[in-house]
Amino acid sequence: MVRFVRIPTYEQFDKMIDKTVKENGKNIYVLLFGTEDPSTGSSWCPDCVIADPLIRRHFSNEAHPESVLVEVPVGTRSQYKGRPDNPYRTHPRIQLKAIPTLIKWSANGSDDKSLVEDECSRDDMLKKFFSE
Repeated sequence: MVRFVRIPTYEQFDKMIDKTVKENGKNIYVLLFGTEDPSTGSSWCPDCVIADPLIRRHFSNEAHPESVLVEVPVGTRSQYKGRPDNPYRTHPRIQLKAIPTLIKWSANGSDDKSLVEDECSRDDMLKKFFSE
């Protein structure tokens, strides 16, 4: 059964991702996206809005049944856009360059794979990414 986990703040990220890996093994996918605007319920990031339903559909259809999708909002537009000090940009393992970013998270980091920006809204790439 596929599951979803949300890590609401950067301060919780390392602890929660380590716990998720420990409990679920190798089928961990991390989705980094622009935080939802409370007035609309959608991300402030237009690429994230386009990619989100596609990622979720492919995750549900192609990912291993024991997979986990970890949702990671990276902040409001003012906390992310033009901010090289955003903690996800400086995180030693993530080094976030653009959103959305989808990472197949490995236990040790050496086998991480990712899709970035418009790759996250390409059906062919998502199908392959979740089926490997």
